[in-house]
Amino acid sequence: MNRLTGRRVVTRMASGLRAGAAVAALATGVLGVMGASGAMAADKTGPAVDRNTLVVALDKEIQSLDALVTASGDSQRYAMSLFDTLYGFDAKGNIVPRMATNYTMSSDGLTYTFKLRPNIKFHNGDPFTSGDVKYSIERVIDPASKSTRRPYFAPVIDAIDTPDPLTVRIRLKQPDGVFLNKIAGFLFIVPQKYTSSLPNAEAFAAAPIGSGPYRVKTNKVGQYLELERFDDFYGDKPAIKTLVFKYIPEPSSRVNAIISGEVDIAAMIPLAEVARLRQDTALDVITNPVSSPMHVRLYSNVPDSPLAKRDVRLALNYAVDANAIIKGVFHGVGAPMGTFISKYFPYGGDPSIAPYPYDPAKARALLKQAGYPNGFSIKLYDAVGTPKEFAEALAAYWGQVGVKVDINRIDYAAWSRLNNTHKTGPMTTTQFTNAIYDPIHPVAGSFSKDGAWSDYYNPEVEALLKQLDTTTGAEARGVLFRKIGKILHDDASAVLVTELFNVFAKKKTLTWEVQQGSGFLNFRKVAWH
Repeated sequence: MNRLTGRRVVTRMASGLRAGAAVAALATGVLGVMGASGAMAADKTGPAVDRNTLVVALDKEIQSLDALVTASGDSQRYAMSLFDTLYGFDAKGNIVPRMATNYTMSSDGLTYTFKLRPNIKFHNGDPFTSGDVKYSIERVIDPASKSTRRPYFAPVIDAIDTPDPLTVRIRLKQPDGVFLNKIAGFLFIVPQKYTSSLPNAEAFAAAPIGSGPYRVKTNKVGQYLELERFDDFYGDKPAIKTLVFKYIPEPSSRVNAIISGEVDIAAMIPLAEVARLRQDTALDVITNPVSSPMHVRLYSNVPDSPLAKRDVRLALNYAVDANAIIKGVFHGVGAPMGTFISKYFPYGGDPSIAPYPYDPAKARALLKQAGYPNGFSIKLYDAVGTPKEFAEALAAYWGQVGVKVDINRIDYAAWSRLNNTHKTGPMTTTQFTNAIYDPIHPVAGSFSKDGAWSDYYNPEVEALLKQLDTTTGAEARGVLFRKIGKILHDDASAVLVTELFNVFAKKKTLTWEVQQGSGFLNFRKVAWH
């Protein structure tokens, strides 16, 4: 049997082999069996295991299974399968009721009352009540939990009341124009009795309990996560019984896995392979915009750093040829950005803001004006999973204007831990996928004073964010976001390169509707046909 090294591997399961045995084989890196006469041919069109099983190749290991704590990019891989929310997003990003049947908002916008769906169970059998909602919110707000969702809830929530087991009343300190979106995108409900019995968040992440359509069966750290259908799920039961997330970080191995039939869906297809995979009659290739800028996060609020100077930040932007990077690194799958707010958000993007042109002469002049006529040296963090050529191209462009870059490329889990705790300075390549279908998520997260991934401060931005707290409706919010986008552009708050597209390849015999305009992986309605 061949191991997962990028070579073709056997995937068709012998008649009578149980799915559990196939998944057990994953632990040794093998997805296949040998017959007495030698290797069996891979099945490129049928299931990698069987019709009750879906095998998904991911580009990154899941760092933590605590969706109330971990970063969005991590939780988006599994949270829709393992957990549930009061309200959620359908495949097109529309807000729909889930664990709640309905809600009302007071006329002053300060009180949300949710009526909960009866007879919901958690994976351990505990009944779902209003106390679990209250506990989940308080767990996010508690600084000790170190939740990356805290900045979205702590400033606005005043109190949570539970007048009866199926009613939750959330009182706000001030109106929040996007509160329901935050509930839908961030507030994964956990069982109070179970979670509070554990010593810490790490213990919950090691043995998570949710109420979603799947529950954890096996978590083989660094290799795969196996979920099994939760048959007591209150909603529509998934057609697939076993869901396996297999970690294949090497891009070529991931491509070989989908071509050979070893996996049923491959995420984050290398853009260089898109054209070739489109020619494979057994596969569908899906290109999905995720309302995200591929950019460089700048730690500009460090006083003694060159990045504290606007002219330096401008120089870094002018020194980069975004069009050439999109063509050469991203193989044409992208679009230059003038504003941090993606045009794929339902509102807030501003197409009139042009991307910075490539102008190395201007970049050198700006550096001289900032007091760095000979440039400077700086470190750039880069996570495995991002094309390594991206950081290399940035370093090459900046090197041409005198900025010498030391690239520190580390595995994604280590990078995520550092990035979530403001330790990837002075700058890092990164992206920020849409989680709540409103630009407040990337903007507040990246550029507010207290943002989970922000090392930037601008009083004008803070004032506009304050206005957004009390502004509802797409049109009114869009006006304010366009103002923010212009300020962030003019202040060179980040180095913007391209709109991000996630590319998936799946077997044509599989029905799967990708979650549009988002990084969430939604397998609630996947099925073989």
